[in-house]
Amino acid sequence: MNTLTINKPIPFAQNINFDKHLMLIELTDGRVIGIPLEWFPRLRNANDEQRKNWRLIGKGIGIHWEDIDEDILVESLL
Repeated sequence: MNTLTINKPIPFAQNINFDKHLMLIELTDGRVIGIPLEWFPRLRNANDEQRKNWRLIGKGIGIHWEDIDEDILVESLL
């Protein structure tokens, strides 16, 4: 039995926003994924200014927050 496998590239992050309980990540393939802040205690406990101080790693394969020393890979969220 053969199984069809489609190898699609992992999308990159291109923008990040927050609401009260979620981190909303806009991906290069058009999706927006909502990740509970509970999964990342440093982000959950950070203030708005610290959360907004992010930068993309490797053109969007990951996200880094300098103020709270947090790194997240997009692939690990999908």
